[in-house]
Amino acid sequence: MFEKINAYALRCMPFQPDDLAYFDTLLQYKKQPRKTFLLQEGEVCQFEAYILKGCIRTYHIDQSGAEVTLQFAIEDWWVSDITSFQNQTPSLVYIETLEDCELLILTPENKEKLLATVPGFERMFRLMVQRNLAQLQERLFRTISTTAVEKYLDFLNRYPAIPQRVAQHYIASYLGFSPEFLSKVRKKLSAQ
Repeated sequence: MFEKINAYALRCMPFQPDDLAYFDTLLQYKKQPRKTFLLQEGEVCQFEAYILKGCIRTYHIDQSGAEVTLQFAIEDWWVSDITSFQNQTPSLVYIETLEDCELLILTPENKEKLLATVPGFERMFRLMVQRNLAQLQERLFRTISTTAVEKYLDFLNRYPAIPQRVAQHYIASYLGFSPEFLSKVRKKLSAQ
C-alpha cells in the first residue's frame, strides 16, 4: 500500500528505509466512495491526502452560485486546501471525489511529528508547494494570454488522463468557459 507514496518521496529526497517506515506509520488509509465531500466550504481542512486511486475535484462556488473548478487530482497527486490546513482556518473550497478513491491521509498533528522527527520531509513538502505555485502561475499566465482553443489544447496536453475521467462541464468550469462554449471550441477543433 505504501510503495507508491514512498516512491514519490524518494523522487524528492534520498530517504533512508527507516525514515520511510516512520512516514508510513503516520499515514491513515481511507476509502471514499464517489461523490463524497472530503472538505466543504467553512470547514477547517484536517488533511493532506495522497491519492492511491481515484479522481478528486477542488472547487469554489462564486457569488452567482456557479461552481468554479480549481483543480483536478488523480493517482500519485496530493490534494488539500493548503491555506486552511496550514493556518487551521475555515476553507473557501469544496473537495469532492469524482470516482471511488483510496487515499493516504496525513493530519496536521502527524505532519508536525514527521517534520520534527525526519527533517528531510520538509524538503519534500517544500518542493510540492513550489511545484504547485509554479503551476498556478503558469495557469494564470495562460488564462490571461491565450485563446480559448489554446487553453483547451494546453489542458489536453498537460492532463491527458483527465478528460476521460471527468464530465465536460467540469473541464469547462476549470477553463473558465460555459459548457456551451467548450462545446463550440471542441467542434471547431474537430472541424480542423
